[in-house]
Formats: sequence, structure tokens, C-alpha cells
Amino acid sequence: MRIFLLAAVSAVAISGVATAADKPMYGAWGVDLTARDLAVKPGNDFNKYANGAWEKRTTIPADQASAGVGYDVYNRSQDQLRTLIETAAPSSQIGGLYRSFIDEAKVEAVDDAPLKVDVAAAMAVSSKAEMARALGAAHGGFGPDLFSLDIYPDAKTPEINVLYIGQSGLGLPDRDYYLTEGFKPQLEAYKALATRALTMAGYPEPAKAAADVVAFETAIAKISWAVADRRDVEKTYNPVTLDELKAYAPEFPWADYLAAAGMPGLTKVVLGEKTAVRDLAKLFADTPLETLKAWRVVQGVVEMSPYLSKRFVDSRFEYIKALTGQTQLRPRWKRGVVLVDGSLGELVGQAYAAKYFPPSSKAQMQVLTDNLKVAMAARINKAPWMAPATKQAALAKLSKMKVMVGYPDKWRDYAGLKIDAGDLYGNVRRSGAFEWAYKLQDLGQPVDSGKWAMTPQTVNAYNGGLENKIVFPAGILQAPYFDPAADPAVNYGAIGAVIGHEISHGFDDQGRKIDETGKLRDWWTAEDAKRFEAQAAVLGAQYNTYEPVPGMKINGALTMGENIADLAGLQVAYDAYHASLKGKPAPVIGGMTGDQRFFLAFAQAWQDKTRDDALKQQMASDPHSPSNFRVIGPTRNVDAWYAAFGVKPGDKFYLPPEKRSRIW
Repeated sequence: MRIFLLAAVSAVAISGVATAADKPMYGAWGVDLTARDLAVKPGNDFNKYANGAWEKRTTIPADQASAGVGYDVYNRSQDQLRTLIETAAPSSQIGGLYRSFIDEAKVEAVDDAPLKVDVAAAMAVSSKAEMARALGAAHGGFGPDLFSLDIYPDAKTPEINVLYIGQSGLGLPDRDYYLTEGFKPQLEAYKALATRALTMAGYPEPAKAAADVVAFETAIAKISWAVADRRDVEKTYNPVTLDELKAYAPEFPWADYLAAAGMPGLTKVVLGEKTAVRDLAKLFADTPLETLKAWRVVQGVVEMSPYLSKRFVDSRFEYIKALTGQTQLRPRWKRGVVLVDGSLGELVGQAYAAKYFPPSSKAQMQVLTDNLKVAMAARINKAPWMAPATKQAALAKLSKMKVMVGYPDKWRDYAGLKIDAGDLYGNVRRSGAFEWAYKLQDLGQPVDSGKWAMTPQTVNAYNGGLENKIVFPAGILQAPYFDPAADPAVNYGAIGAVIGHEISHGFDDQGRKIDETGKLRDWWTAEDAKRFEAQAAVLGAQYNTYEPVPGMKINGALTMGENIADLAGLQVAYDAYHASLKGKPAPVIGGMTGDQRFFLAFAQAWQDKTRDDALKQQMASDPHSPSNFRVIGPTRNVDAWYAAFGVKPGDKFYLPPEKRSRIW
């Protein structure tokens, strides 16, 4: 699944969508002209030209890792979603779960009583076999697992769901946090968190046990795959029978583990990070049981801390401050909204969609996506690096690509989830078990492509690669990304580029390996691949030079797929915008041409200001480039941008035509 990331904010609902008769939310025609810094030449830094004045006047709130349009959408949504949740009956699941969180006095009075039960069970484990069963039961239960367990379409038989087993076990965001000097402050903060967690849990010799936990996780990091390698859909598809898995990684009791996870009798799985799975099994066998127990307690306590008394919340937030640079905890009601949204997503989403996402917006988005698909087909037909047979295969995939807008056709049923307004900890535990049971229902069953991996209120979008579909939740379909009242150039530059981004994932360095049925099959010729990779290398070399944080450059290999999609999305949206003009010249509005409005809307859709620590986290573990280079990187490879803003040789980000990436 390829996700279009919009800032580092949680997925929540948004405020209402304008009708076509309304005034645009931003400015007279859809963008905020006061955000520009006209002292900056577009060719020297197009992001600062489009957003520089906004950046100068904006202070990142103390309780946020960043500020920008993503957080604007997020924060506008809070009051709206709060109203939906707070007006829900206390006896309802939504109302009951929210009240269990917001009743801080009750949470303080309960303190860690429910946690003690889980900690005692974790500390009572007396053998490696029992530990393996505890790890399996952690899915929908308490504590961490050494392995990730996910149920997705089988990449070689995409109509059936199968279990994927991959690497896991780290408390910090990525392996680099343990292995590189640049993340030493975050590692020290995690060590301190582990010590506090064990102390509060009553674990014997907490400082020593915490040191053992961090040493254990460092060993996990050393055998874990780098995030760039984990992008490769071929490397991460390694189907094995259970007998083959037992022979490949014999140090781990797989049958007992999988049975405890709710999958007894399983005969086939797919390994993701294959060597890491093998080496994790050996590490499990070689690690003292007491260390494994302490590790489970640390991660279990940290995981449940947001739902415990203030001393646990504050302890975890000390660590979060080191990780993101935030200095203030978000208000309790906002954290409660996030809990309800994450636990009852489609139940909240159904109410949200009914009230705030009009049919007119859905219809307008359908037109936009249709136009973008037509523009992508034209790009495919003109691609000089594609052989004729490859073009036909690409067009077949595009024609079968499903488009889903707003919300799913069929809603989830949460009737089996018990919510008690007086039991926050129990609600969270039951919700986790309910979610895992919901996922298990798909194992070995035909793929239901009507299911969504995001809720309707999510401010994001994704390409469901093995299902050959693109999904645009209602949450992203509002200004500045999409505004029914805005100038068409604005909608094509903003949401149009998002649509194009998701479409193009079907034809990028990983999408090329999945055919029109969703099957893992490289349908390009060897010559196609060489020509494509040559152009991709041009783009990758550009991104390798970008330095969003002093001393830390973008990893062009890690971000390759998203960078290609950003560029392709912009180009396809530009073509679709011009096609929508039907041969007529675009009007000049406010002294700006249609092309200028298009590129300005694109840049302002990435308006963002992020703390350095949060940027470092993103660059270490996220395949998306930081927002400023999601503006600069694509535009400098598009010929029309040069013409629109008079970018000339000598400008900082000018590229000679022969050095521009020509993937699409």
C-alpha cells in the first residue's frame, strides 16, 4: 500500500466542505497570496516564494511537531469531531469510549491497577515456549512482538489473503536511532523512558534491566533491514510453508506462536524481511528470558501509558519531547478524540460523511479523477522509454484501476465491541482485541477490495497496489487540497497533483512489478527498465543533494517512489488542467496566469514548518521527502514551471533541460 503522506498529524475528521456557490476558503480564488515572499525569486526557492511570508510569521505551537496546511486541516477538524463525539449518547460506543478517556479524575483514581495485572502476567512467564505464546497473543493483547503480522493479498495470488511475517521489536522509530550518532539524544531519552517504565511497573533492578532492554533492541536493529530495502515488493515476497519456516528459522516455536496469535493450523505464510525473520528467531533463542520479560514490560507500559494516570502520561511525554521537539502535551479532549477516531473509525466516519461530505463534492472528485486518468493515459502513450507492448500493459492496468472517493460503500459493524464508560484501560484492550479479530477474518479468504485501509475522515490518500485501486477519503477533500468554489487551476494544482501521485504509483519503480490484476509480475521489458532507471537515477541524484536539516541529506533511494509520484502527479495534473480548458486560454486572475495559479496552489498544498527533531525522524524512517522539497524537487523538473515564472540560468534551482528528469 502506497500512502500519500500529509504532514506528521493524526488521521481525524475535517470541517465542512463548501458548495459551488460559496466563496473559496482561501483568498478570492483559492490560494493565500499573503503567504508568498515576493522578495524570493521563484527559481531560487519556489517553496519560500509561495510560502515564505507565512513561514516567517508562523510559530509552531508547543504541542505540535509541525505547523502548516496539514495541521490546519487537523486542527479545524477537532472542534467539528469533538461536537460529533460529545453529543453522542453516553450509552453509545462513541460516547462511552470518549467519556472513559475524558474522566481524568476516574483515571487518576484507578492509577495503574489494571496495568499491574498485565505486568504480573508478563513477569510470570517461565519459559521460552511460554514467551513465544505471549508474543503471539500480543496481537490484540499486551506488549510487543519480535515479528510483524499482517494480512494482505497474496502478491502471486492477489485474490486471496495471506499472512505476512516481517521484522519488528524496536521501541524507537527505526534502526538508525540505535546505530547512528545523530540520534544519540533520542536513544538516551529512550533509555531513561525504559528505566522509568520498569520502575513504575515494580520491576527489580530497573536501571540494569533497562540497559539490557536497550542492548537487546540494539541487537534487533543490527539485523533489521534498512527502510529503503523494505520498499522492494520482490525482496519482501518470500512464500514458505510452515515446515519450510521451521527449517529456515528453527530456533523459534512457530506453531505455538501462530496458534497463540489466533492462527492455529496455518500451513503457508509469506516472509517479508526474510533474513531478519531468521536472525530474530536466533536472537530470541540466544537472549536470556529475563531480558525478554523486561523488554515486554517496557514496551507494554509505554504502549498503555496514554490511558493511565498522569505520572505515566508525563513519563512518556518526556520521551516524545526528545523525539519530536514538542514541549507541550495536546489537550486531553484532543487526545480523547484521537482515541475514539482510531478505535471506532468507520462508526465516526459514517456520521462524519453523512453530515460533512456532500454528494456534489463526490461527483466533482469523480470528474477530476477521470480527467487525471485520461491525462495519465496520454503520458503513457508518449513515454519514450516504454516499448509498445509495455504501453499496452500499462494502459490495461490504468483502465482497471478502481477509484474510491469519500467513504466505503459498505460500513464496518462494531456491534461486538464492548465499551464501558467507566473502564478506559479495558476499553483500549478490548478495542485492540476486536481489531485483531476483525483482521483475522480475512485470513485465507477472498480479498474484499471494497474494504478501506483508511477511515473517511483521514486527511490522506493511498494506492492499494495489490488491489489496483486508489482511495481518496473525504478528509482530504477540502481546502486547500480541494475546494469546490476555487478556480479550477487551484484544484488541479492541489488535489489534482494528489490524484496523479496515487495513479502514478501503479507505474513507478515498485508499481511496475504489479500487473493489472494486482499480481506480482514484472511486465516491463529489460530495456524499458534500464531506460526508466536511468531517468529515476537522475531524479535520485538531485534528492541526494538536498539537506533539510544541517548534516542530514535526503535518502534518494528511500524516497525514490514517492519522489517519482510527486513529479508524475504534478505533470499529469498539469496536462489534465490544460485539457479541461478545451483549447481556450486560461483567464488571467489577479494578475496571475492559469499556469502560475496552478503551480502556486501545488506549492501551498505543501505549506509546512517542522521541528528539526521531527524532520530527522521523518528522514530516517519515512519514504516521503520533507515538504519543502516536495515543492522544489518536482517543479524544477517541469518545463512549464520555468516558463510560468521566468526561471533562468543562474537561479539556484535552475536545471538545464538536458538534466531534468524525463520519467513522465
